[in-house]
Amino acid sequence: MRFALCLTLVAYQFSAAVAHAGPWLREEGTSFLSTSFSATYFYDLTQSTYIEYGLRENLTLGFDLNTGQSRFGLQNGSATVFLRFPLGEPTERGRWAYDLGAGASWTDVLISPHLRAGLSWGRGFTFGERNGWLTVDASAKWEFGFSQEVIKLDTTAGFDFTEVVTGMTQVFVTYTGGETYAKFAPSIVLSPSFSKFRVQLGSEVPFDAPENSALTVSLWREF
Repeated sequence: MRFALCLTLVAYQFSAAVAHAGPWLREEGTSFLSTSFSATYFYDLTQSTYIEYGLRENLTLGFDLNTGQSRFGLQNGSATVFLRFPLGEPTERGRWAYDLGAGASWTDVLISPHLRAGLSWGRGFTFGERNGWLTVDASAKWEFGFSQEVIKLDTTAGFDFTEVVTGMTQVFVTYTGGETYAKFAPSIVLSPSFSKFRVQLGSEVPFDAPENSALTVSLWREF
């Protein structure tokens, strides 16, 4: 029972992939770092760290770490190292990329190695003098120790309202163990001129359990 609960929490709390995943590869020698924290009213806590580095023009190295603690005191997490490659040439209809990764997931003392494969599409657009973007990220993760698969579909729409304020709307869908979990995640991203960091403030609202909504805070940095 406890083992099943742990697996559910892993799939449910970590269904929100980092907002910055997508088909845009990093320029060679440049990096991106994001760290996020979320909490619900019932003290379900999660923390994530996401890093990308441009190894070459057509190859990005990434690291994705998530940890959490449920209201029951159960600890869980996941760590994945991945490589992202472009898929074809960008067109006016958008661009594609795929990624391959490996890592491990854990629930308390149980550890499971995993493999992950992902496919991403995205395109930018302009409205007046402002820019926006759309992305769709699909991934499948095979948990060998837990003998389960985790399938995700994440969509993101973003728009720069001003040079300082960006609005984002995301929907995260996760399928695992015969169950589907979905979240709606609106947020704003602030880019103050006096700081090299951008700040994301938002929430994650489960469609089937809005009482488990979480508030999220993230810091982004490109260098």
